[in-house]
This record gives sequence, C-alpha cells and structure tokens, in this order.
Amino acid sequence: MRRLLFACLLMGCAHAFAFDRLQVEGYTLPNGLQLLLKPGTERGHVAIRLVVGVGLDDFPCEDKELPHLLEHLLFSGLDGGGEADLEDRMQALGGEWNAYTSNADTTFVIEAPAQNQRKVLDLLLAIITRTELTDANINAAKQVVEREDGGHYSHLQRLLDRQDLGPAASHQLAVELGLQCAERAEVDHLTRDQLESLRKNWYAPNNMTLIIVGDLDKLLPAYLERTYGQLKPVDPTEHLALPEIQHTAAGRRDLIRGWLGDNAKLHWLFPEPVLEDQHDETYDLLKDYLDWALYRELRLKHGLSYGPRSERELLGGVGFLSLNADLERENLPEAEQVLQDLRTQLLDKGLDPAVFARLQQAAIARQAWAVQGNSGLADYYWSAAGDYDNGHFGDPAKRIKAVSLAQTNQAMRQLFKQPGYWRIEKPLLSDDMLSWIGAGVLGLIAIVLIGVRVYRKRIA
Repeated sequence: MRRLLFACLLMGCAHAFAFDRLQVEGYTLPNGLQLLLKPGTERGHVAIRLVVGVGLDDFPCEDKELPHLLEHLLFSGLDGGGEADLEDRMQALGGEWNAYTSNADTTFVIEAPAQNQRKVLDLLLAIITRTELTDANINAAKQVVEREDGGHYSHLQRLLDRQDLGPAASHQLAVELGLQCAERAEVDHLTRDQLESLRKNWYAPNNMTLIIVGDLDKLLPAYLERTYGQLKPVDPTEHLALPEIQHTAAGRRDLIRGWLGDNAKLHWLFPEPVLEDQHDETYDLLKDYLDWALYRELRLKHGLSYGPRSERELLGGVGFLSLNADLERENLPEAEQVLQDLRTQLLDKGLDPAVFARLQQAAIARQAWAVQGNSGLADYYWSAAGDYDNGHFGDPAKRIKAVSLAQTNQAMRQLFKQPGYWRIEKPLLSDDMLSWIGAGVLGLIAIVLIGVRVYRKRIA
C-alpha cells in the first residue's frame, strides 16, 4: 500500500519533473510485472508499450517464427468476433496499435487518448489472456507471417540460401560463421500445442515490462495492481545462449545480385572486440568518425560513392562494424585501395583529435533533442530498459562525454588489426560484358555461316 501511495504522490507532482526524461517512476508488482510510469509533456495522450521478454533468438532455427506467429494470433479476435471486430473496438476507443517481434522481445505498441487509457489497457490484457488459438485463426496467421517473410519459400530460394547466395552481405557472413540460420524459418509445421506452451511459459507477468508515458490517470497505479497484478507468475524459462563464431569464413566473396548492371556494393566487415568500459558509446563515436572519413575520402576526394557509410549490427552474439559504399562496378578496385589506405593511415596516426572532439560534442548535443514527445519517450524506455536502476535511466550524454580519445584509438586499433571480411555484391554481368558476349555470339554465328557456305561450295 505504501508503494501505491508513493506512486500516486509522484504522479500528483508530475509537473516538477515531467521534463526530466531520465527520471521515471518504476516498481515491480508482487507477481513480477515491471512497471515504468512517466508523466509526459503532451496532454490528452498516452503511449503504451508492453514488452514481453521472448523473441526469435529464444528458439532453434526450425521454430524461430513461433513468437512472431503468436503475436499475429493475438490480434485475431475476442469473444467470437474476428480481427475486424477487434480493430473496431480499438478504433471506438480512439486508439491505434501494432506489435513487433524482434530477436530479443515481442512488444505491443499502443497510442491512445488519455481519457480511455484504462479501457485500452483492459483490451490489451484481454488479447494476451483470452484470445482463443483456433485452427482457423492459426492457419490465417500462418499465411500472414509467410507473406511478411517474403511469400512462399520456394525450393530455389532454399537452395540459394543453403549455398549462401540468397541473403544480404552481413547475413551471408553470419551464416558462414555459424551466427545465424542458413535457411528461413517456416511456419507450416508449428502446432497449437507449441503456441499454447509459448503463451503459458513466456507471456507471464514476471517476464513482462509495461511502459506508460503521457497524461497519466491519477488512479492508474491502483488500476494496474487490481488488473495486471492478478496475472499468475510462472517459473522463468531459460533463454537460449546467443551463438558465437563457430566456423571460419572466406576473407573475400563476390555475391551475385541480379543478372545485369554496372552497380556494385562494397562491404568490409570487422567483428568488434569487446571493451571493458563504455563499449557501445566508444564504438558509436568510432562509427561517427568513420562516417565522416568515408564521406571525405570516397565522395569528396575521389568521387567514387555518393553515400558511403559505416554500420554497427549484432549478428548472433557478436557485434560487427562495417565500411560500406555503393559504387560503379568499374570503380571497385580503386575504392578498395582507398579503404585500405584509410585503414593504414588510422592505424599509423590514429584519429584526428580535433575531428574526434567535434564529433563527440555533436553526439552529446544530439541527446538534448533526440527523444521528443510521449511516443519517443516510451520507445526510448523500451530500448534502454536494461539501463534502468532505482528510478533513473543512465545519462547517455555523460557516458559519451566519458569516452576518451585514447580509449577510442585503442578500440580502433584492435578492430582494424583484424583482416576483416570483404563482401562484394554485384550483378552477374555488366553492360560491357553483355556487349562483348553479344559480339562474341554474333561473331561465332558469322564464322559458322561462312564455314557452311565454304563447305557447300567445295561440295558443289
């Protein structure tokens, strides 16, 4: 009761700290449900995020679509009504909703009028607890998931994926290293029992976080304890360990993308060595520096690529930083040499202190306006949930400011001392190659015709 009164008191004095996005009232209900409640700056609106701690990475390759399939099923209807009836009920409340299944979690995203926030939360609670998983709804959801994944998985697509010829460059490398599944997961074989087991074992309050930002009802904490607080907790299910690098991969591969064209995409990928302190902030600053360096070298100085860029992504359990450029096919050798020279220069001289300081200050300045509005705050809390402690999120500006030039140089040298993996995406034939092949075919036909004519003359 004291916790409930404290939450109400904090919400009653929301005006005192509503603009401090890092200060958030958070507590855990007796059943394990984590709540994050934040009065927002926009009146008459609430942004709701229900985050369920189950994603694609919690299942083996053949069953990875299970959480995605259940996500769609939970929008299939209530109380004998269908999907359209359920959507009508949300529209009648003035809200809109969606859901997303990622590698790490499944999240229900709702925007709603503040006056109907409890009714919207009632509807959300109903779909996760009362939706009937009928055979008809399961089959309909399977068709939707299949279309979202690119349509029917043909034998040709499966063959190309098995030969590492289908996926994009980074995914192809991840498959080669054993970090991701080679084939696309299918849904036809998934059963109702598997879906029921998923909902029972993972859609539990002690595996959920409910985030609400906006014009909060003063009685919202009491409502949540009376409704969501009655969900039954379960014994936690262990998450599967994220895969680490298991195999070797070719240092360079040309990946065929299409049949004809003069365009090409160049990728140079490096696994990120793990840093003890400020890993993400350091590599984010290094990425910003490399973005500028690639722009300066490939576009401004050499005119080889209009929008070169660096990227960070997580493949399995390994982070990768890559250098990327869209090019003309004939410029590939020159672009590769420019990247090699840039790497050599950075290893030799390190990062330019003035450029690093400028980019670091720009990254700090961005934090002042990077998150705006109730929806932006809710999404930020969703993405940074692991950084929440004792009523506060960590200040990203302070973490960025704490990264030193020496620390970033050390990370850069550890990264670039690796040979990396070159991946070149290009069509099978260039326009010139097609012209030469066409000329060769015409020449061969001409030779055959001349030969036939000469042969007939001799016979005559």
